[in-house]
Amino acid sequence: MFENKRIAVLGAGKLGEALITGMLDAEVVNRRQFIATAAHKERLDQLQTKLDVETTLSNGEAVRKAHLVLLCVKPQTVEEVLRQVSDDLTPDHIVISVAASVTTRFMETIINKPVPVIRTMPNTPCFIKRGMTAIAPGKQATAEHVAQARKIFDAIGRTLILDEKHMDAVTGLSASGPAFVYIIIESFIEAGVKVGLPREAATQLAAQMVLGASSMVLQTGEHPAKLKDIVTTPAGCTIDGILELEDGGLRVTLIKAVVRATQRARELVNG
Repeated sequence: MFENKRIAVLGAGKLGEALITGMLDAEVVNRRQFIATAAHKERLDQLQTKLDVETTLSNGEAVRKAHLVLLCVKPQTVEEVLRQVSDDLTPDHIVISVAASVTTRFMETIINKPVPVIRTMPNTPCFIKRGMTAIAPGKQATAEHVAQARKIFDAIGRTLILDEKHMDAVTGLSASGPAFVYIIIESFIEAGVKVGLPREAATQLAAQMVLGASSMVLQTGEHPAKLKDIVTTPAGCTIDGILELEDGGLRVTLIKAVVRATQRARELVNG
């Protein structure tokens, strides 16, 4: 799929680095196919040392040498970068953006050519190849273009194809969600310490429990409520804990957190 194709990673920060590493580890491409950019030479030196890929400070140079362009810059920077490279882009390129809030229509308008554009929304677990990425094609993107995007992000986790109207909600749920889950895990750890567990033991118990519970949902395909009922025996200790959670409003608070994060996602492109 990527034979004889070069890939430009514009703004190769942590996520860009994770994408390069994931594709290399999955043997999707070889390191000579990459050319990465960054705003500072120090970052380029780090990438060269760590990944042994070609680097440049010039986004235009990277695009001219590439077939596929991974746009890994912040939402507020997308317009500036696309204007830098718009003259270098051709219909033979594919532009794949990871920027929250930035629509394919916005990018297509700036490029002003029939260049395939795909919008994606990964999350930070991509750094350890356990990520979740939603993919939404623009009007010029074909099924083959989407398949290429999926191949890239499958190397760092799971992927899901969605209509673009859902992408801000994806940002609020699966992109912001890890931070919410970390707060929950932290709370479990503190609870473990409160009831007498050593902190290191509480950390392992809490983190593995969350990992295992998530895996149960994905692997069994069962509704979380059904899995909850399996744990919750009559007159047992779990139901007492659930009553405390409901009394504290955990369910509503989490829903409101995702709703608010989704609302903010719609605003990011404007700063």
